[in-house]
Amino acid sequence: DLESHLRRCQQLSVTVLTDHQDLNNTELKTILNSTAPQQYRIRAKLRTYKPQKLYQSIKLHCSKCNSLQEVPDGDDFDFILQGSAVTAPNLELHNTSWYDSVMWTTQDQKQRKIAIHFVKHDEMLQQPEDTLLMIEGGTLKEVWKLTKRFKCVIPVRSTEDDLELLDLSAPFLLQGNIKYYGCKQCSTPKPIKSLSSVAAEQRPSWEPTEIAQVLGIELLQYVFIMKFTLVDGTGALNAYLFDY
Repeated sequence: DLESHLRRCQQLSVTVLTDHQDLNNTELKTILNSTAPQQYRIRAKLRTYKPQKLYQSIKLHCSKCNSLQEVPDGDDFDFILQGSAVTAPNLELHNTSWYDSVMWTTQDQKQRKIAIHFVKHDEMLQQPEDTLLMIEGGTLKEVWKLTKRFKCVIPVRSTEDDLELLDLSAPFLLQGNIKYYGCKQCSTPKPIKSLSSVAAEQRPSWEPTEIAQVLGIELLQYVFIMKFTLVDGTGALNAYLFDY
């Protein structure tokens, strides 16, 4: 599977070179029987490559546990948002010392309650392009609309004592058109009030890595991975391309 392939790629391996004219060509059979680490130059044909569709090469990688996972699609995120909207916002959590809150009820049949919490700095709201906000009860369309105007958007839900992140199957942070995910296995999510320490900084940058660290999230990185099978008549060699 992909995870075992990735582990093999990150260990000391035989390096196959397609350039370097100072080295003679080596048959794949010789490379397959060699021990690492070595460097070889080859002349081979590409037999197959996987995946066939380029977008399928994008995965999410955890540098801590070395796991790989598929990038969830928008339908998964929408389903999680719909589930969280069932719980009404807790009014006791509105308008704290470090964020201001607004809430309204939709005029449709569902009469959904939506709450948005705008994080303050020096007790003042910031310009939209510098603002981090948290949203409860929003749809996927509404969340994306907010990302076009504000710097960072964090989907949350109410508990009795604090706001909390949604299931980590959903992105914990959206910035522009990028969705940031956390590793379920390695993350230990903290209460949203942990963000107040960042809001108190002289110039909050709201960088994804800092937000993830404060919230106890092990940030997943987008990676590009492909498998190539090379042949030269003496053998077949699998090569893996892995890039951040």
